[in-house]
Amino acid sequence: MRKIFFSLSIILILCSCGSQGQLSQGTKNGKAYVIGFYNLENLFDTYHDEGKNDYEYLPDGGNNWTEAKYAKKLQNMARVIAEMKNDNGAWHAVLGVSEVENRHVLEDLVSEPAIADANYQIVHYDSPDRRGVDCALFYRPEIFKFITSEAIPFTFEPSSIDWSQWTDEEKDNFKTRDVLMVRGTIDGEMFAFFVCHLPSRLGGKGADLRPRGAEIAYRRAMELQKEFPGIKIVVMGDMNDNPQDVSMTEYLRGKEFREGLTDEDFFDPFLSMIKAGYASLYYQGGNNIFDIVMCNNALANAAPGSFQIQPIVKNKFYGRIFSKPFMTNQSGQYKGTPLRTFSGGSFVGGFSDHYPTYIVIAK
Repeated sequence: MRKIFFSLSIILILCSCGSQGQLSQGTKNGKAYVIGFYNLENLFDTYHDEGKNDYEYLPDGGNNWTEAKYAKKLQNMARVIAEMKNDNGAWHAVLGVSEVENRHVLEDLVSEPAIADANYQIVHYDSPDRRGVDCALFYRPEIFKFITSEAIPFTFEPSSIDWSQWTDEEKDNFKTRDVLMVRGTIDGEMFAFFVCHLPSRLGGKGADLRPRGAEIAYRRAMELQKEFPGIKIVVMGDMNDNPQDVSMTEYLRGKEFREGLTDEDFFDPFLSMIKAGYASLYYQGGNNIFDIVMCNNALANAAPGSFQIQPIVKNKFYGRIFSKPFMTNQSGQYKGTPLRTFSGGSFVGGFSDHYPTYIVIAK
């Protein structure tokens, strides 16, 4: 049986303005909030979860995953979140995360001294993923007033994709992460946040699976728009695809520009950013942005006086990829790429193979 969990957080009003990496104020009432996503790259504890293939993250497993290594991983993840707060002048109001093993690791993370003052609440469901990795959402309850949430399972039907080459047995045996949806209000305005971790590219698989995951999130988002006219929707996650891939442009209808957007489209700020050479990770030698945060038309082109997405990088780009030297390899074969937890099979005490990404909303 799935379990839903909650744990705690607080409000902030963003202040600083101006240069790349800082938040543009440009609001009459000073209400501006950071909404983001971070793939925590295998945040596992040192204990076996029954039915999950987590053996490499045990003390006697392939990674010799000890309490000391786990503690270092928690400290590193908390450091990144705290550095984003220092850079922005405020904690994230909402932060989606992926590659987390269970409720326990989420509670340990929000309790880390570096971010304990944010007092984050947690929304999390156990998913059927065979490795046991899930998506979750951190939020600050003084800003985001939680109403409800759901774990949307990966299913093959109803779908516009042809699954005729998949047998019923193959479909039954395929297990991956649920899409997390969390709905609530910010300053009286209705919001829904979707957190995704679409099927991986490992072994070249997933060409149809990622579009299907995008289709699942999109259909539920469209249902919410009909049920709650004017709702503001953010879809975020590790899509394992780039902004210009078919899963994002066709199945999630991601568009590069706010102009001309319809209620059936999403504004994807990272389409412009990948074209400009930005990257949130490096996969098979190429620059990629798999860590995408996009929003619906109601948030991209909001009515006057309500929350709307803001330009935050060079007063031009509406998304930001957060990277600092301490999070990045400074020498060697992987110079300039994210400093991850393991490299070449050895524990190097890094952070994640992904950089976090975010948007800013304000009114």
